[in-house]
Amino acid sequence: MTILSGLMIGMFLAALDQTIVSTAIRTIADDLHGLSQQAWTTTAYLITSTIATPLYGKLSDMHGRKPYFLAAISIFVTGSIACTFATSMIELAAFRAFQGLGAGGLMSLALAIIGDIVPPRERARYQGYILAVFATSSVLGPLVGGFLAGQSTILGIAGWRWVFLVNVPIGMVALVVVAKVLNLPHTRRNHRIDWWGAVTIAVGVVPLLLVAEQGQSWGWLSGRSLACYLVGVVGVVAWVLVERRMGDEALIPMRLFKNRVFSQTSVLSVLVGMGMFGGLLMVPQYLQIVKGASPTKSGLLMLPLMLGMMGASILTGQLTSRTGRYKIFPVIGTALLTVAMLLFHFEVQWNTPLLETMCFMLLFGIGLGLTMQTLTLSVQNAVPAKDMGVATASATFFRQLGATAGTAIFLSVLFSTVGDKIDTAFAKAAKTPQFQAALHDPAVAGKPGNQPVVQLFQHPGSGGGSSVLSDSSFIQKLDAVFAAPFKQGFADSMHGVFLLGAGVVAVAFVLVLFIKEVPLRSVSGIQAQAQAAAAAMEKQAALTKEAEVR
Repeated sequence: MTILSGLMIGMFLAALDQTIVSTAIRTIADDLHGLSQQAWTTTAYLITSTIATPLYGKLSDMHGRKPYFLAAISIFVTGSIACTFATSMIELAAFRAFQGLGAGGLMSLALAIIGDIVPPRERARYQGYILAVFATSSVLGPLVGGFLAGQSTILGIAGWRWVFLVNVPIGMVALVVVAKVLNLPHTRRNHRIDWWGAVTIAVGVVPLLLVAEQGQSWGWLSGRSLACYLVGVVGVVAWVLVERRMGDEALIPMRLFKNRVFSQTSVLSVLVGMGMFGGLLMVPQYLQIVKGASPTKSGLLMLPLMLGMMGASILTGQLTSRTGRYKIFPVIGTALLTVAMLLFHFEVQWNTPLLETMCFMLLFGIGLGLTMQTLTLSVQNAVPAKDMGVATASATFFRQLGATAGTAIFLSVLFSTVGDKIDTAFAKAAKTPQFQAALHDPAVAGKPGNQPVVQLFQHPGSGGGSSVLSDSSFIQKLDAVFAAPFKQGFADSMHGVFLLGAGVVAVAFVLVLFIKEVPLRSVSGIQAQAQAAAAAMEKQAALTKEAEVR
């Protein structure tokens, strides 16, 4: 429990950062005049954390978990401090990329250490503590992020900058606690570090993620996109060749993919990661831009999603501990995620009552709670104890890979279609008597807040949809009749994203049906390694005795 307390603080740091930024990102982007560039800040963070994750897993298997866990916390805190000094979205993206180098080790190493000390069957009993961290961060993150982003200044510093600065005291506490209590037995294994594997996986992944994020604006068959495809494919092929040659020294040993559970769960993690981040990104955008909720209020409105995830996760852990069965949970979870995405697509319009939308959020959260932790448990249970770190990091890596690709693709789809959707909505609205009356009423059209719409109709070739991509805050200053087309355009664009997410999660549902359920082990990773070492010594002693007899 003492060790677990240190791990939970580190996990809280990583989990909080994923949620605290989500409700503040629109305010940040508006302040830095780059709403359409917000994908870079999210994608940069996810790219570096994704690439760093398997490296942390492999190095910790070789040298022990503690030094790398401390390094991850230190890098993350340093990156958080740097983010507070950003003056543009590009600078913020660069600092978030550095922050991601630390985040890559926080979650995966914490889960690997738990796998070291707790047997899979009993691990579900401790899942309540772990999920309390996720639940707390999930609830506090949007609330704190929304509150901070909603303040103009705090102690002379812009409110949204505290979204990153708040990580510093938490990180310092985590450093002290982990340094003091995390003392696990570890047998050092002198192996080569697979630097070429790290380089080639970066060469393979980064160009493909870049084209996913920029493909809509570049053109999917443009010269830059084709170059990214080529470099990415070459990088992936080179990575596979390097890993096969490195054998057990590889960043992600290819022999693990011969394990059916490992290979299937890896693909499933990519798909769930895409669907998860698709929903978690779009819902706050909908609440703030379409519904006009403040960052703080949008955090409160996200509570059903978070509570659904927390409740389902705790129930899953308890049932898994009692029965030893776990496959049924991701089956139900992915089905619920698909249904929730489809409901968002078909039922949620710009003027849909919030209560109805919050019910769909609850369903989405339950689906996530039934799915997320079970996938990690399945991977840890299916591999040898000596590969606990690399297997856990690989599961996190593939989920982050999906999340990064999903973030890039979904935001790209949103911002590539929203301009046309808004223009279409304006064309329909302009024909209504209410709109025309407001447009020609000096008392309404003369208001400073309504000037963007008036100027749009005075200069019809300017493109109504494009103006909202750099700063959406003016929408809330418009009269209702003028604001409606902007909100409807955004809602219509989000429908396409939710439909795409539903398709991805539906594929995950089909795949999870074919995953083999392996009985959960009753010993921890450390115990399993000790037993394996004892068995090896007994075998060696028997061989020695047999040789002496001969």
